[in-house]
Amino acid sequence: MDRLERADHLVSDPVAGARRLGPAIAAASEDIERTRRLPPALLSALHDAKLFRLLLPRSAGGEEVTPGTYMEVVEEVARHDASVAWNLFVGNSSALVGAYIGLDVAREIWRDPHTVVSWGPPNEHRARAVPGGYRISGRWDFASGCRAANWMGAHALVEEDNGGALRLNSYGRPGQRILLAPASQAVLLDTWDTIGLRGTASDSYTFDDLFVPEAYSSQREDPALRRETGPLYSFTHAGLYAVGVAGVALGIARAMLDALVELATKKSPRNLGRMADSPTVQAEVARTEARLGAARAYLLDIVGTLFERARPEAPMGIADRAKVRLGCTHAIHTAIETADIVYKACGVDGIFPGSPFERRFRDMHTLSQQIQSRSAHYEAVGHVLLGGKPPVFL
Repeated sequence: MDRLERADHLVSDPVAGARRLGPAIAAASEDIERTRRLPPALLSALHDAKLFRLLLPRSAGGEEVTPGTYMEVVEEVARHDASVAWNLFVGNSSALVGAYIGLDVAREIWRDPHTVVSWGPPNEHRARAVPGGYRISGRWDFASGCRAANWMGAHALVEEDNGGALRLNSYGRPGQRILLAPASQAVLLDTWDTIGLRGTASDSYTFDDLFVPEAYSSQREDPALRRETGPLYSFTHAGLYAVGVAGVALGIARAMLDALVELATKKSPRNLGRMADSPTVQAEVARTEARLGAARAYLLDIVGTLFERARPEAPMGIADRAKVRLGCTHAIHTAIETADIVYKACGVDGIFPGSPFERRFRDMHTLSQQIQSRSAHYEAVGHVLLGGKPPVFL
């Protein structure tokens, strides 16, 4: 299929590569929604375009792009299918661990050009420190992309072997460690059946008394401990994770707003004339376009400026981390507001499955429930702006 032909020549321009794959992504959307999985041919095409390696260090075979380019790729994919974009951003977020583990291990894990690392968010599970590594058992949920993964990770607090005390991180708190193992050592549980983002396959999984060697573990909380010191890795894991969610949200919102403009040129509500000729509709579309464009530009300006001034000897400071968080939160919330405005404006055209609005509305409001979308981020950033002590997740 020419839509899914190899895209090696587009790797130098990942945004162009994502744009080229757009028709194939859109064509697969119905199957993705129905099966809750990415079709193998599409997944292979995404790998061929190296879109799962955008944040992976070049030393380990990655693209190591700028945060702005990364966001634009995720945004472009989300215009066509939000579940594909979500899997893409999560796979790239997990690849950031390649900047923290040993280079030999990173090269081993990503030697396979189709490598995807998946894991669920931290919980209260504990890993027991033993000679040479750790032993871990437990269940983790919300492991987006796990059905396409060949490596799995587990976050855990570490119990030392000298009495079970919890290992503290550089902030003086019990620290989460990420343990990596081949996906064949995990048991996947089919638990993801949601109203939106159905194709992310964000299932659950378990490990049973798994031994993980020390070299296949890392921490993601302190960027000062990173192995790679390029400007991309001046950003925190949490910050780049938020950039990915913002990219998904902006892509959904852009697709919905574009679909509304197209609808308005054709639709004539009963006794009201053509939508596009309504001053009310004209003003609402203009205001929404300005808000969405401004939020996107604000975030791109923040990450672009911080990338340019990043220094190898030090990770990003607290004030700059707060800027990233603020830009991402504002972009996500503006995108959600855009989806709501469009859905209301499109009338009954938005309520039928298969319309340009219905699935995107569900996807956006599934995204809106994720931790990156919570309003408390404004409070956290405001606390920092007013001289307070920052929370860890910045």
